[in-house]
Amino acid sequence: MKTEIFMKNNTTAVLISSSKLLITDAQSALDFVMSVKYETGCTNIAVNKDAVTEDFFILSTCLAGEIVQKFVNYGIRFAIYGDFSNYTSKPLKDFMYESNCGKDLFFQPTASLAVDMLCSART
Repeated sequence: MKTEIFMKNNTTAVLISSSKLLITDAQSALDFVMSVKYETGCTNIAVNKDAVTEDFFILSTCLAGEIVQKFVNYGIRFAIYGDFSNYTSKPLKDFMYESNCGKDLFFQPTASLAVDMLCSART
């Protein structure tokens, strides 16, 4: 797991890249972000898509909802970056679109854009 810290617009964001699954269920997601928050002091966290279980992207599992609710409750702003073009589910695409219009969860094609979203003035 590689960790990089960025400062933009007076906001700090942590960029995580990993070839291993870091988020497999709601508890592992919470453990992961709390560990990152403890180690870095940052609540703006971006992670590559390959580190997130595919179940997250199947909305019928309700895993995305569980995880997002926990992150919001703990004040975590989260971005997932990577290639989402292979997903064809309209509900998932709508969820991703709506998330990108909000302030807590983002889906971006690149790490740079994920950091930019987390460091934007949306608070």
